[in-house]
Amino acid sequence: MSAFLLSLIWSLLQSAIALNDRHQKPVGDTRHCGEYSNQVLANGRCRIVATLPQQDGHRCPDMFRCTEEVSYWLHENEERKQEVLELRELMSELQEELRNHRHRLRILEQQPENTNHSSSLLHRVNNLEIWASESSTLQHLQATYIYDIQAQVRNLSLVIDGSNLNSSCSVPTALRSHQMHPHTGDLRYSSSCYTDCSHHYYNGKQSSGVYTIAPSAGGTLVDVYCDMDTEGGGWTVIQRRQDGSVHFNRTWKEYKEGFGNLNGEFWLGNEKIRRITRSGGFSLRIDLEDWSGQRKYAVYGEFSVEDETSDYRLHVSGAEGTAEDSFAWYHNKRSFSTPESGNLCAEISHGGWWYHQCFYSNLNGVYYTGGKYVKGRRMMGPDGIVWYSWMNTDYYSLRKVSMMIRPGSFHSHASP
Repeated sequence: MSAFLLSLIWSLLQSAIALNDRHQKPVGDTRHCGEYSNQVLANGRCRIVATLPQQDGHRCPDMFRCTEEVSYWLHENEERKQEVLELRELMSELQEELRNHRHRLRILEQQPENTNHSSSLLHRVNNLEIWASESSTLQHLQATYIYDIQAQVRNLSLVIDGSNLNSSCSVPTALRSHQMHPHTGDLRYSSSCYTDCSHHYYNGKQSSGVYTIAPSAGGTLVDVYCDMDTEGGGWTVIQRRQDGSVHFNRTWKEYKEGFGNLNGEFWLGNEKIRRITRSGGFSLRIDLEDWSGQRKYAVYGEFSVEDETSDYRLHVSGAEGTAEDSFAWYHNKRSFSTPESGNLCAEISHGGWWYHQCFYSNLNGVYYTGGKYVKGRRMMGPDGIVWYSWMNTDYYSLRKVSMMIRPGSFHSHASP
């Protein structure tokens, strides 16, 4: 114990004795409460000697109970001792770690060839990264060239196959000789065994009208309307709404086989759409027009439907265009349904569509002249021709809409 603490304790003891004598010891009382003395030893320590009083009923001050202040300083002293011990241990650990670092440093200084080796490895890694980047660029260019070559080969194959078609792919001579003005919208061309309108485009037929295709090799021939004007042409139109002349509240069978007029309003048919897109690689374009004459469009990089056993489940993605997407993000991977198929949304919406609680787009809904419509007494919910993200409402029915597809690899002037 330090001399300062001993001196402090002794002073406190003396003060306590004096205070107790003033308050408890009667004046003239010859009795005392013991004697206290201290002695400094040769080793710097102090010894306190106390003579206890006789137990005659007189209460003496408890000089062997430390006051609160002495107790506090004794506690603080113990904590400081513990901190010093911990610091000594930490310093010992740091010194040991420092010795280890110095040892490793001496080893590295004695082996300069390792530095050269590391520099060589770093140089090789940098070279490999450069080669990997160049290789990736070359692979991308090669893939682009291969893609273009495949498209050219396909176009050449179509031309070659056109001269060797069997009789089942031919259209009667009467149709081949039937000529009308290309802008009347009622032009019908002779057909080859082409699976979509882009093949007719590549074969030189670049006016919009009704053409015949064979979506499946050796399968049934199908009449379709080909749009050869929009965005380069080559589009096979699968749906059109323009005047309300055809109602779209139809059965599952009608939506499967198709209905309407190819030169007016129609639905091509789910089975025909499936046969055309089953090879994959088709894109979809949707054109929209409101009742003020404004037009917007949305193009989807991938579009196809599954077969009837999967309820013609939709696969659509990659939205672009001037119209914000109201189709792919909400309706992708949803099954087709019609009012009588048991789907409540189809029943409420009075049309066939890939409904999903219920829709953000409903291009086969009820045609409402003028656009805006309100919920009637017999109406359970909105059922118009809706593209929600454009008008931000379910109660605005568009004036004109059309859906058309073509291969994603189509090039507008790629005819050989």
